[in-house]
Amino acid sequence: MAKKALCIGINNFKNYPENALNGCVNDANDMKKLLIKYLGFNEKEIIKLTDSMATKENIMKNLKEMVEGAKNGKYETLAFSLSSHGTQIPDTSGDESDRSDEAFCPHDLAAKGNMWDPDHIIIDDELHDLFTQLPEKVSLEVYLDTCHSGSGLKAMEPLTDRNPRYIQPPSATAFKKIDIIPKMAQPLINDKADQILWAACKSDQTSADALIDGAYHGAFTYFFCKELKTNKNKISRDALLKMVAADLKAGKYNQIPQLECDATTRDVNLEIKE
Repeated sequence: MAKKALCIGINNFKNYPENALNGCVNDANDMKKLLIKYLGFNEKEIIKLTDSMATKENIMKNLKEMVEGAKNGKYETLAFSLSSHGTQIPDTSGDESDRSDEAFCPHDLAAKGNMWDPDHIIIDDELHDLFTQLPEKVSLEVYLDTCHSGSGLKAMEPLTDRNPRYIQPPSATAFKKIDIIPKMAQPLINDKADQILWAACKSDQTSADALIDGAYHGAFTYFFCKELKTNKNKISRDALLKMVAADLKAGKYNQIPQLECDATTRDVNLEIKE
């Protein structure tokens, strides 16, 4: 079964050096190793983009190539991991109840007036529109270790060994100008197809960039990799989610990881290829 994966980790932001993170590149390295050792990918099937390589243009170019390859029958299994800052932009389409779209920060994140420049920010709607093009027979698994700010942030991490993966929008002015009738938010993935989304936290929480065992990692990515390695013989995604959530709670992290997929996919044991 032909596979393709894209692993993104961004610690440094070209125009926002003060918002540097520490664990995102380690996350990309960890996810690449996990895909190879346990999930059946080989080295040639994985593209890893970190820091200056991870511009919006380069990320979207690689994602579009993956999707086109799947549409043309080249790939049957896709994986995408992203560790970076999350942020918000005003929702002009009316599909978000809080009038804010979730967005993800590439290395070249930039502002344009009182908003993020759309050429230098990745909006959840863009990923939704791309991933919904996939044929139903294609398996897609997405891992997002960023903050998700769908309805106003809460649970900022207060401890010195961890930082929230969130950048404030340039201004609140653009949000105040929106006067629309909200519609139902579009999901990032299509749960009617074989598409799976792992999110490091709930839509109104921050995810932690944390010092764990002497090195920085995304807390979610660290415990996800740890539990999959430990319980690799027989484990379902639902059981894995509960173990990661327990680890985060034990470490006094406020974030609650999320898993979006159909009920059957949650309960079936993962196919470990070690």
